[in-house]
Amino acid sequence: MLVIKGVSVDPHFNLASEQYLMDNFDEDIFYLWQNDRSVIIGKNQNTLSEIDPVFVAENGIKVARRLTGGGAVFHDLGNLNYSVIEKATDGAFGNYALFSESVIDYLRSLGLDASLSGRNDILACGKKISGNAQTLRNGRLLHHGTLLYSADLSRLAGALRPRPEKYQSRGIKSVGSRVANVKDLLETDADVGAFAEGLYRSILKREGAREYAFSDADTAAVEKLRLEKFSTWEWNYGEAPRYAFKNGKRTEGGVVEISLSAEGGVIKEIKITGDFFGRKDVSELEKKLTGVRHDPADVRKALAAAPASDYIFGASVEELSELFF
Repeated sequence: MLVIKGVSVDPHFNLASEQYLMDNFDEDIFYLWQNDRSVIIGKNQNTLSEIDPVFVAENGIKVARRLTGGGAVFHDLGNLNYSVIEKATDGAFGNYALFSESVIDYLRSLGLDASLSGRNDILACGKKISGNAQTLRNGRLLHHGTLLYSADLSRLAGALRPRPEKYQSRGIKSVGSRVANVKDLLETDADVGAFAEGLYRSILKREGAREYAFSDADTAAVEKLRLEKFSTWEWNYGEAPRYAFKNGKRTEGGVVEISLSAEGGVIKEIKITGDFFGRKDVSELEKKLTGVRHDPADVRKALAAAPASDYIFGASVEELSELFF
């Protein structure tokens, strides 16, 4: 088994690394990595129904879609991530205990009463400290998980603060859990680096394990995959299933309500109603918004170019753009 330390804290690079390792290596792999502040979206989710896009943008939090299903999670440098990649064998997919065993053993060696709970969570003291997910690709199985060590749980709550009542979508919704940091449960002063190094060394003690470092060619190939797929809007937002969104508020121009449907993250239909006044027919604004990405920057740009104040007199671009999310 190859044991690999991550070389980047960019979530798009690290998720690209998983696909690269799955596609280009035959050996079993244990990959240990960290992401800077980011929200990681499950493969089958509608990104906008999982996050607070304003909070995410204001706090410089990246959004990244992973290869596996499951719910959205928040990562920062207080969070540790691990990936196990092996040849897919009968009965392996869905067997979370098999792939979580080495991590649970390490947690127990530190004095933490950790155990697998439900389908794919690791709990300690009744609280979730790790979520896990799996996928199959070209005869290989990817199992990966998070380990909350000293994560900023306030940012976790802020970033994952959707308004699901406004979305009607076939995307898989996240389910909230009571979470805790390993550091708090252990009551230790050790930082996440020491915790990560301990886990890394414990995996290296397993039979057949040996260290592997990304070569320049590996890094270049992963970077190419990051640029072409994992950092793109099309992957992180445009992969969303078809969904409908509704919202309304009182603006300086009066009450404005919008109802839209989107597919592939692009507005396909939109209706704007309310008790506002306008110099021009609002149906023209609806046409200008059709085909625009359901993305904060793109919507603001379209509203400013219209300009929206011709159709909804007295309302600002900023307050109107907030209606879309």
